[in-house]
Amino acid sequence: MKSIKLQILSSLVALGFTACNDFIDVPPTGVIDGDLAYSQPDKMVNAAYASLGDCWYTYPFNLWPYGDLSSDDCLKGGGGTTDTGYHPMEIWSTLTSTPGELDELWYRLYCNISRCNRALVALEQYGVEKLGEKTAAQRTGEVHFLRGHSYFKLLTMFRQIPWVDEEVFKNNSQEQTRNDEFTYEELFQKVIHEFELAYEALPEEVTDGGGRANKIAAASYLAKCYLTIAWGDGYEATDGVNFINKEYMQKVVDYTDDVVRSRYGYLSDFGDIFLPEYKNSEESIFAVQTSQYTEDNTRFGRANWSNMLNGCWGMWSCGWDFHKPSQNLVNAYKTQDGLPMFDDYDASNAYPVNGNVNSQKWDPRLFHTVGMPSFPYKYESEYMMTTQNSRTPNTYGFYTSLKDVPQRSGGETFDGSWQAFAMNDYVFRYTDVMLMRAEALIELDRLEEARTIINDIRQRAADSIDKHIAYAKDFCQISLYPSTYFTVKDTARECLRWERRLEMAMESSRYFDLRRWGIASTVLNSYFQKEQNSSYDGVSYGQYLQDAYYTPGKNEFYPIPYNQLYYVPGLYVQNKGYN
Repeated sequence: MKSIKLQILSSLVALGFTACNDFIDVPPTGVIDGDLAYSQPDKMVNAAYASLGDCWYTYPFNLWPYGDLSSDDCLKGGGGTTDTGYHPMEIWSTLTSTPGELDELWYRLYCNISRCNRALVALEQYGVEKLGEKTAAQRTGEVHFLRGHSYFKLLTMFRQIPWVDEEVFKNNSQEQTRNDEFTYEELFQKVIHEFELAYEALPEEVTDGGGRANKIAAASYLAKCYLTIAWGDGYEATDGVNFINKEYMQKVVDYTDDVVRSRYGYLSDFGDIFLPEYKNSEESIFAVQTSQYTEDNTRFGRANWSNMLNGCWGMWSCGWDFHKPSQNLVNAYKTQDGLPMFDDYDASNAYPVNGNVNSQKWDPRLFHTVGMPSFPYKYESEYMMTTQNSRTPNTYGFYTSLKDVPQRSGGETFDGSWQAFAMNDYVFRYTDVMLMRAEALIELDRLEEARTIINDIRQRAADSIDKHIAYAKDFCQISLYPSTYFTVKDTARECLRWERRLEMAMESSRYFDLRRWGIASTVLNSYFQKEQNSSYDGVSYGQYLQDAYYTPGKNEFYPIPYNQLYYVPGLYVQNKGYN
């Protein structure tokens, strides 16, 4: 497996060049001696952290092409269906193991794991000597957190994965490690164990560097792991409400107890969550850190290259107009008497037009999430969106994503054809974790407790108008759920699922939520039928979705990449349904 053969990462390397002479034994430059690297365990840990941001649009670690494009929240965007290899992920029916993007993502996540394995070896050999017992234990917990993070993403994407830990690395047995050695449940228990080790080793507060994992981040990940497997094994035939493990649901509540008691909480305005100046607020439990070039005196800063394609067309010098909200998502923000229109939200398409207020009202989070013609782009009236701010309107429509970009007035960072944004990637924000808690509470028949959480989130949405979107005030109406909505579990579930969609839209979680609940095929195949008939101001788009179809029993997980299957022939087995 090529990922495990990576050399010590560039952050530990003193770059240089040297002439080669067959007759002179000269130690090479540009390569760090292994013993020297391992003797600096803190730098090895830093290298493992650095890999969190070693992303690119072809292997985005936030998984937006796999959690958003593949759901009912989002259209791919860009210059057409052949622009990048992500079209099959959006329509599912043509998805095979051959897209290079799948292979790159697999490879890069195992690169991250390789760094973690090396860091653990360095800590084992030199940690106490170089750092002292307390710091060495904390750093070891951090690395287990980081390794668990990469494994969670691999397991979420590919289901059957090889488990390569520091012992496999030390034994150099990567190419003898099969991907079916452990079951899906066993692999999840291994990931859980990574976060348990982190949970036991880490303090609640970390004072020696921003961006480090702490106990609350580990508790959040443990809750997410247990919530995922509490619903079943990921395939629709054996997933959903008939397969709920209440013991695992209780684990979700137990671990989120720690989050509730912590210093984290709701940021007062929903819009602030997605502005760079608030990126490490009380809402942020753990996030991949970014920076502007003006902050760290580098040429481009430590930007979020996962989202480099997702700027609005014509608004940014290199806005390539990917990650475009769907009409279905816009419809989902409709309200009647301030509450969601569960049964008929998608009966007809609608969208607000600035200056044209009518009887249709909207959840205010729409205006924080979706950029729409006639409204300011990311709250700034000097940057108004028009129908010209769409690259391929006849294919992907006119909406744009707002959460993954800063305000335009802050200036640009770009290199040639590429745009970079200093936007942190949330791994966990407080509201996300509270919604996980509410989901588990409902399944444990603690419906009123779940209602309190959901209404707290809706109240924050109601309070998020005047500061940033006062221009849309007359369009907004949102109310809290009355107690009658939480007397029947099925209705409470619907409220929770709706709230999760509205709150977390365009944050790469929607498809994985649908899969967890065992409803992906029902939701997506209905969506494909309706979204292909979308239009805005008389312009039709989305017709390519007539070729889309989601097959349960196959499409729940992505295929093992072709290059990985045949790197060592016979070592890996393919997920069912794929060739």
